[in-house]
Amino acid sequence: MVSAVFHTPLPAHAEAAPVRAEHTPVRTEPIEAPRTTARLPFDWRALWLRVVPPLLGLGLLVLLWQLVAQSTGSGIPSPAFTWDAAVKLFSDPFYSNGPNDQGIGWNVLSSLQRVGMGFGMAALVGIPAGFLIGRFRFLSRMFNPLISLLRPVSPLAWLPIGLLVFKGANPAAIWTIFICSIWPMVINTAVGVQRVPQDYLNVARVLNLSEWKVITKILLPAVLPYMLTGVRLAVGTAWLVIVAAEMLTGGVGIGFWVWDEWNNLNVAHIIIAIFTIGLVGLVLEFALVQLATAFTYEEVKS
Repeated sequence: MVSAVFHTPLPAHAEAAPVRAEHTPVRTEPIEAPRTTARLPFDWRALWLRVVPPLLGLGLLVLLWQLVAQSTGSGIPSPAFTWDAAVKLFSDPFYSNGPNDQGIGWNVLSSLQRVGMGFGMAALVGIPAGFLIGRFRFLSRMFNPLISLLRPVSPLAWLPIGLLVFKGANPAAIWTIFICSIWPMVINTAVGVQRVPQDYLNVARVLNLSEWKVITKILLPAVLPYMLTGVRLAVGTAWLVIVAAEMLTGGVGIGFWVWDEWNNLNVAHIIIAIFTIGLVGLVLEFALVQLATAFTYEEVKS
């Protein structure tokens, strides 16, 4: 059965009402998508490559150390015995029982004080000298042969000269630090000045800048990475030399402490001193690397 749908026709006089088109305002602002913070997955592989290899290296060192200690007649204490000695030693690192019996903390601080004094004087002399040698060709030709002659000399060869001139062990050690740490700063600073683009200096000549403005506004920003590299090398050299210098001069210092422990046949303390010297040198190196990174700029490529 089919149902029919009937539509009532409109009257003849009735007209359809006009339909008004409503104009909705068009939104011209860009619609921002809801911000969602994408959480990146943790990179376990990077952590593995960063942490595991150093641990394996330390483990290999301890294993070899244990094997050498177990060999007959080596005289090397085991890692466990050295660890116990280190715990006792660093439980009171700043004791003082007289000038020849002081804790390892006082010895490290005394060595750092000598390094700071010698290195500071070397920086005050070496960095300006490097600027002058790199800036003026006459001075470069004058001093380059002297630097080439004196730089390869062993730092300890300067120690007797210091003892003769200064009549004291402490100033002689500072003199040795000075003379061995000045060369990296002079050479690196001079090389940095010589590698400044000639266009920069030509612009300074056109602008009729004074020599002081050329050094402070043009040379110093360009030479700073080279200069900091020289400072880092100089500090590493100074920390290496002070240990050997203190072994010969005596007094309070980590080098003298190592020699004194050898006279007492305390090999465990010597090994502890070796690790302490390495850690202090590592901290100094890391601090200067961070300083150099902070002051080094990269050119922006367009």
